[in-house]
Amino acid sequence: MNFDFSDDQKMLKEQVRKFLGDKCGYDVVRKHLEGKDAYDAGVWKGLVDMGLTGTAIPEAYGGLGLGALELCVIAEELGRSAAPVPFSSSIYLAAEAIKLFGTEEQKQKWLPKLASGEAVGTLAMGEGLKAANPRNIETSFANGKVNGVKQPVADGEAADVAVVVVNSGGSGEGAISLALVDLKAGGVTAEALRIIDPTRPHAQLTFKDAPAELMGPAGQGWSQLQRVLDGAAVLFAFEQVGGAEASLEMAKEYALERYAFGRQIGSYQAIKHKLADMYVKKELAKSNAYYGAMMLNDEGSELTEAAAASRIAGNDAYVFAAQENIQTHGGIGYTWESNCQFHYRRAKLLALTVGASAQWKEKLVSRLEAKNAA
Repeated sequence: MNFDFSDDQKMLKEQVRKFLGDKCGYDVVRKHLEGKDAYDAGVWKGLVDMGLTGTAIPEAYGGLGLGALELCVIAEELGRSAAPVPFSSSIYLAAEAIKLFGTEEQKQKWLPKLASGEAVGTLAMGEGLKAANPRNIETSFANGKVNGVKQPVADGEAADVAVVVVNSGGSGEGAISLALVDLKAGGVTAEALRIIDPTRPHAQLTFKDAPAELMGPAGQGWSQLQRVLDGAAVLFAFEQVGGAEASLEMAKEYALERYAFGRQIGSYQAIKHKLADMYVKKELAKSNAYYGAMMLNDEGSELTEAAAASRIAGNDAYVFAAQENIQTHGGIGYTWESNCQFHYRRAKLLALTVGASAQWKEKLVSRLEAKNAA
């Protein structure tokens, strides 16, 4: 079985890498780390002009009509450059949720705007420090209105539309629904949050009688959310593979150019072992991500297990590589002037996006136990 990408997909990857290499260097990332812009408008416009925001959106709704595999190769390059753009929240989460579970009217209204970059979308799921589950979703939906507080919400200040996880009445999973909220229609206030990676800003969204529409029948939101998160987990895993690879390359280049006691530090066994461990974890994450991509593209029966494995391995590889990159650079790696921090910040942020590793480990074990029992 061939798990590799096609020639066309590899060509797409090369084009995205070239564009981001030219337009989204670490100087651009630093500008957003030190500034207040929600995202880089120039890089975002370039991605839109290339049609990348419409990659997996059907042609009937203004997209390119491609698939999950094309999104995966784009995600890997976005992760490699630590790009300060709202691609993940708008495309992996909002657009996919609307495409999968929105009504025809909702698709007609929002998918063309998301594909063209006219609108930015997001997913409002969490309500504070607790992991989202059916028992602690307090944001309510009743009579076409949403009330409650969601945080942290990726790109919450910049977003135009949000898929909001709400309690629509009842108990357990049957109480949860997905609601679509036009964030510019009133009833919503956004407040910026301080987070470890300011290049991917998050916000607290407060809903007060905000007009909303349910996405599909009430009470199906929890199962819908899990499908959206499974797909996003695979795509984030590719971002993490790209980030881990960039961290490894950064560490290797420094190890070859830095001399200590008359020798390249890369010639010392301690540094060699660091780089080798980074490579092994990155390759393990890559193999899991590739399997997740196949399951996502084919809507395979093992998508949940593959997504969880991708998520766990991606978290482990990127955080480890980002940390070891700093260690390889030594004292200079800890300074504000060093570029090592960009991947460390992004790795820590992505490790919590769509749920921490502990949640995905529990999900994976539960699925495997259920299959074994069956």
